[in-house]
Amino acid sequence: MPLTILPDKIRFHYKSESWQYNFDEIKEIGLLKKKKKYFLENGAFIAVTAAAYYCMIFFDLENLYYIIPAILCYSLIVAAMFNDKTESIYFVFVKDIYKNQIRTKIESKDRTLIGKQIDYYLELQFERSIKRTA
Repeated sequence: MPLTILPDKIRFHYKSESWQYNFDEIKEIGLLKKKKKYFLENGAFIAVTAAAYYCMIFFDLENLYYIIPAILCYSLIVAAMFNDKTESIYFVFVKDIYKNQIRTKIESKDRTLIGKQIDYYLELQFERSIKRTA
């Protein structure tokens, strides 16, 4: 369990990252999802397209011999783009009352477990705030 909730503290230990806060020190906690960006694949796609247009305009190639290498390059780029199953990168972020921010990268397979633990923490925090006001 990466997130350990004690009666007055919350601890997080995931791989090499660890931190500990009191309940009242945490201002905001949650999961952050970032989409992956495909700069390398998009750049390669543009380069292959530019090379194919260059061959089409400036060379007098018979029977469109430049199309076959372009299609092979496109298929390799698409295979590389969709080879990785994870579309998003997940982070656990914490903002405390001292205006510090912690972002810890987590694997997508651990997202549901950590999300449930954060939901449980938020429920406890809500119950504590209700008890203080009552």
